Amino acid sequence: MKTSIAEFDYLRVAVGVPELRVADPVFNVERITTALRELAEDGVELAVFPELCLTGYTCADLFYQPHLLNAALEALKEVESAVAETGVVTLVGLPMEIDSRLYNCAALVGVDGLAGIVPKTCLPTSQEYYEERWFARSATLPIGEFVVNGHTVPVGADLIFVDPSRPKLRIGIEVCEDLWGPEPISGPLAVAGATVLVNPSASNEILGKAAYRRDLVRQQSGRCLAAYLYTSAGPGESSTDIVFSGHALIAECGQQLAETERFAFGTQLKIADIDLQRITGDRLASSAFSAARTARAFRRIVVAFPELPRATTPVRRPLVARPFIPGDTARRAEHCREIFAIQSTGLAKRLAHTGSRTAVIGVSGGLDSTLALLVTIHALAMIGRGPEDILSVVMPGPGSTDRTQSNAERLAKALGTTSRVIPIGPAVAQHLTDIGQPDGLHDATYENTQARERTQILMNLANQNAGIVIGTGDLSELALGWCTYNGDQMSMYHVNAGVPKTLVRHLIEWCADEEFAGEAGDLLRDICATPITPELLPLSAGRELVQKTEDTIGAYELHDFFLFHTVRHHCRPAKVYFLAKQAFADVYSDEEVLKVLRTFYQRFFTSQFKRSAMPDGPKVGTVALSPRGDWRMPSDASAALWLAECDAL
Repeated sequence: MKTSIAEFDYLRVAVGVPELRVADPVFNVERITTALRELAEDGVELAVFPELCLTGYTCADLFYQPHLLNAALEALKEVESAVAETGVVTLVGLPMEIDSRLYNCAALVGVDGLAGIVPKTCLPTSQEYYEERWFARSATLPIGEFVVNGHTVPVGADLIFVDPSRPKLRIGIEVCEDLWGPEPISGPLAVAGATVLVNPSASNEILGKAAYRRDLVRQQSGRCLAAYLYTSAGPGESSTDIVFSGHALIAECGQQLAETERFAFGTQLKIADIDLQRITGDRLASSAFSAARTARAFRRIVVAFPELPRATTPVRRPLVARPFIPGDTARRAEHCREIFAIQSTGLAKRLAHTGSRTAVIGVSGGLDSTLALLVTIHALAMIGRGPEDILSVVMPGPGSTDRTQSNAERLAKALGTTSRVIPIGPAVAQHLTDIGQPDGLHDATYENTQARERTQILMNLANQNAGIVIGTGDLSELALGWCTYNGDQMSMYHVNAGVPKTLVRHLIEWCADEEFAGEAGDLLRDICATPITPELLPLSAGRELVQKTEDTIGAYELHDFFLFHTVRHHCRPAKVYFLAKQAFADVYSDEEVLKVLRTFYQRFFTSQFKRSAMPDGPKVGTVALSPRGDWRMPSDASAALWLAECDAL
């Protein structure tokens, strides 16, 4: 069953570069209306076309011809009819004569007619551009309303368009050069509340300009915490002295969502779903945005959208199942290199500051302790010290497998660290006897006793060797509370605190490929292939592993997905579920996704007390849970509201 994306505050938008003939509004509007019918079939609600697209940007002195200006106004009527027919709110560009001056205008058309006109403010008049030959700046236009095609409409650069039925939707318009100057109008528009910024443009192509334009649009969407719809004139424009490529882009909060093919003569259309909830959520969480002020005054103008948005699933925007891991191999390697450097630098600073002679690490043969060990080697190298200053402690217990114990011991030696093997079985058995734990009862007490015994050994060894204990747990375990309080939850520096579980394996694989060769590299690859387990329950009669973390709490890739969208984008449970079903459609059933989602909220809320007492550790990405940094949450907050929505799904 398809779901309306508007339920989750998505708006389906399009940028278009229509096929064009210079000075032929009849031809141009026919191509635009044809495009609108196509976009309507895809559920698009807002479409943006280029600057002066009804006439063509390169008409030059033909702009003085009343015949062309009147034809453009007639074409605008055709756009109004097409919008009424298709329900796609549309922005087009045209020249308009107002009070004996000519303006380069953007016209926004709602389903009930023309909503308003925004004249261009910054007119380029240098090098290949000389717009002031024909057009007046918006500042010369008195603020008010003017008659256009027989109807009185608001005109001015001070307009923000709103839809009362969708309070998060507020549209601000700037035209081409308005973006390229030192103080783009989109900044004040965003500060005044505009969440969707649109820019009909006519930007010609020269070598290197496309990359600059792409970065400009993406970065402006990030600075403004807004969606940015940019579309530029295509190759149908006159090529007398310059060439246009039809470069159109959709960006949101610093992320590019869509881009047209350049230098294509046919009509180019690109569609994306922008997330209005993400935009407003990011603004609420941004102190820089909250403190921003603008001296400009803006008028709020109602623009009519269809009463029932038609856009349905699937969501038309980049949606990845593993948001912490770049899909591109080269970018992933760069990502890993940067994270590894952040972790290593943070630890190097702590080791140097404390004057520690030794870094003590509990090495289990699992993913997290392996990454912590690799980071520590690199951190010591940064301050001119070798791996022999690491005390790698292997502490096998009742649940340790031959594979993990062997990998732990061999890796510690292959990397040149000082290593010790200290079995914890006898000490754990004695402690359980001392506290009266029934023999054979393998409950939380049995498991946590092992974690606390290991931590006690590490802490005391650190005291003996003038060192600090390096924590091994990761961001995902912190989120779920999958750690023993005052056991593996505690250390003296927590190098993996910002790294989610789904990324740990990739970091180790990157280390095997680029940082550690030979036997160490082979061991790292085998560790990456080892099942995720705390190894706290006794092995089977055949010494096989009986405890796998994901069998108990659900797949980490689901939990990391939930964590990202809950903490980074502030999504409600229904929206997280909606996105996860699409992202994991071929992997998990809807029932499994919902079951793990409920587990996530239950554990996330009840485990805050562990995060409130977490050690220092470096933030490496946009999601972090340090109580001193990104995430401040009361330890006794109720999960009832979130769980109730899960139950209603």
